[in-house]
Amino acid sequence: MKYAILVYETEQDVANREMQMPAYNAYSQALIDAGVMVGGAALHPSHTGTTIRLQNGQRNVQDGPYADTKEQLGGFFLIDVPDLDVALDWAARCPAASNCAVEVRPLLPTTQE
Repeated sequence: MKYAILVYETEQDVANREMQMPAYNAYSQALIDAGVMVGGAALHPSHTGTTIRLQNGQRNVQDGPYADTKEQLGGFFLIDVPDLDVALDWAARCPAASNCAVEVRPLLPTTQE
């Protein structure tokens, strides 16, 4: 089953990301070595995002984050593991788990699977 490990960080965590890169590189390599890594990426800070909604058929575009929150989605890892317990084990090893929030969410299967 495929899961997303969603990493939520504060603005300060994003600003200090360079210092955390060795830990994230090691974590990514462990996922690859275990053969469970499907994909993933770090994201630019939330203020660089753009939100779009359709209202009466018209685009309503808003610059900046979707929500004004203390923590923001800073990146994600996609993994393919047997079950939620294994996904939670991997999420607990994520560097962000020690000081931020890490969410594990199952992916819906696509029609190609």
